[in-house]
Amino acid sequence: MGSITMNIIEARNIKYKYPDGTIALNNINFSVIKGDIVALVGPNGAGKSTLFLHFNGIFTPTEGEILIDEEKLSYDKKSLIKARQKVGIVFQNPDEQLFAPTVEEDVAFGPLNLGKSLDEVTNIVEESLKKVNMEGFEKRPPHHLSGGEKKRIAIAGILAMNPEIMILDEPTAGLDPKGASQILQLLYNLNKEGITIVISTHDVDLVPIYSKRLIVINNGTIVKEGTPQEVFADIDIIRSSNLRLPRIGHLAEVLNKEDNFKLGEEYYPLTISQARRDILNKFNI
Repeated sequence: MGSITMNIIEARNIKYKYPDGTIALNNINFSVIKGDIVALVGPNGAGKSTLFLHFNGIFTPTEGEILIDEEKLSYDKKSLIKARQKVGIVFQNPDEQLFAPTVEEDVAFGPLNLGKSLDEVTNIVEESLKKVNMEGFEKRPPHHLSGGEKKRIAIAGILAMNPEIMILDEPTAGLDPKGASQILQLLYNLNKEGITIVISTHDVDLVPIYSKRLIVINNGTIVKEGTPQEVFADIDIIRSSNLRLPRIGHLAEVLNKEDNFKLGEEYYPLTISQARRDILNKFNI
C-alpha cells in the first residue's frame, strides 16, 4: 500500500475584500500536502501576504473557508489558539515580530503563554535556538542583530510553539545571496524534520532547488500551479505576472531560441545540476 497523503492546510473559495471595497483575493482554491515545501510567487500587491494572514485566523475571509488538518477553521478564541499552535507565521519584516528585550525572552513568550513551566520553557528556548544555529545569542537584544539573525530568531519563536506548518512571507527579503541561501537551507532542514513549509518569495532562482510545488498568484487570483518545471514552462504566465525564469532556465531559453541548442527536452533546466545532466545526456558524456 502507498502512503496516505493528507492536506494539512486548504483554502476553499477564499474571497477577501478590504473595508474600502478593494478585492484583495478572488476565489482562491489550493491545498498543501502534509510534509511538502510549497512556494507562492507573484508580483507586489498580488495578494500573497493577505492570503497568508488567513491561514491562522489573523484575517477572516469575506467568503470561503480555511481548513487545517482537514478541519474547518473557526474564529472563536479557543479555535484560534489551537490554530496558531499548529500554524506559525513568520512576517516579512522580523521587527514586526520581535519585541522583547532579549532573544531568550522573545523565544520564550509563546510557550510561557501556553502555560509551560519555566524548566520546560528553558529547554524549549535552548532547542529552538539550536535548530536555527543561534545558540549563544540568548542575552542579546534582538534590535542589535543583523537582518539574517533577526529572521532566525523570528523562526525560533515560531518553532518554540512546536508547529505542524510554518508560513513565511518573503523569508529571504533584504538578505544577501549567502544569507538567503542559508535561510532556505534552514527551512529545508526543518522540513526534513517533519514541518510543512509554505513560503512566498521573489527569489525564483532558489525556488526550484527547494520547492516541490509552485503556485503563481496575480491580481488576487491563482493563475498557475504545479511543479517548478511545469510552472516555469509557461513563459506567458511567468512574464505576465511580472516574474522571470530562473537564470539557468533563461539561459536555456536563449540557447534554444537563438542557437537552436535544444537544452532540455520537455522542460527547461532550472538549476545548475539539471543543466549539467541535460548537457551530459545531449553529448552522451
